[in-house]
Amino acid sequence: MQKNTKLGWIGLGVMGEPMCHHLLAAGYPVSVFTRSREKAGRMLSDGARWCKTPADITEYCDVIFTMVGSEQEVREIYFSDNGLLARDIADKIFIDMGTTAPGLTLEIKQYASERGAQVVDAPVSGGDVGAKNASLSIMAGGDDDALSRVSALFSYLGKMQVMGKSGSGQHTKMCNQIVVAGTMIGVCESLLYAKRAGLDCETLVAAIGPGAAGCWSLDNLAPRINRQDFSPGFMVDHFIKDLGIAVSEAQAMNLNLPGLSLAKSLYEKVSEMGHGQNGTQALLLALEKY
Repeated sequence: MQKNTKLGWIGLGVMGEPMCHHLLAAGYPVSVFTRSREKAGRMLSDGARWCKTPADITEYCDVIFTMVGSEQEVREIYFSDNGLLARDIADKIFIDMGTTAPGLTLEIKQYASERGAQVVDAPVSGGDVGAKNASLSIMAGGDDDALSRVSALFSYLGKMQVMGKSGSGQHTKMCNQIVVAGTMIGVCESLLYAKRAGLDCETLVAAIGPGAAGCWSLDNLAPRINRQDFSPGFMVDHFIKDLGIAVSEAQAMNLNLPGLSLAKSLYEKVSEMGHGQNGTQALLLALEKY
């Protein structure tokens, strides 16, 4: 995609801000919208253009990225009176990189397609580390033409895997979150066991990491746990939202996933303890009291 393509970005959180910055640093003209202009301070100082509403983003930009949390936020950003879809959207491409219910993705796509626009669902995995290092796993769903048009943009954020038609990216993200949820239980319980057994937890991670227990969560989040660093790479409350989508989708498919249900209940306990704004590694704090 040519460097004069005008990009729009909505959602400058822990992951969204570095992702947006990569595209700005690559030389694309980028316009941003957040609820408060102060939230966009870094992007504006680096040359991004401020827009007062999502509708203004659509009017000015060719390709628009969204990276927001709840279903309510997604609906508001796309469908409100000043939302992304409120004006002429012909020939625009909308890319939802947050985790959204597949049904809502299809709703956005149908509405946009009827008005001459294209939609790609491209949720990501890799947390704040992947966002900062441009090494995210990007799970993309959509029409072949739309995916081919935006693949060059994804190369600045990580590695894209095409999963199929619209909604496939979001279903893939559900699979990702199911694995992450189960893995985080294992990582946290392993560290609790090691501590009770009198092992050095840093040495433990070094010992089991190269073997069959090796995984992203062990490499990236276990060291944070050992430092008692529960700052968010991905927030607990956002993870609960994702696991809720996965539970609902599984139920719709008449699929019983007891491990997923257990993980969701454990993370809900973490949030009830007041750690909803902490990172997913804060699961340890709930398991300590379980």
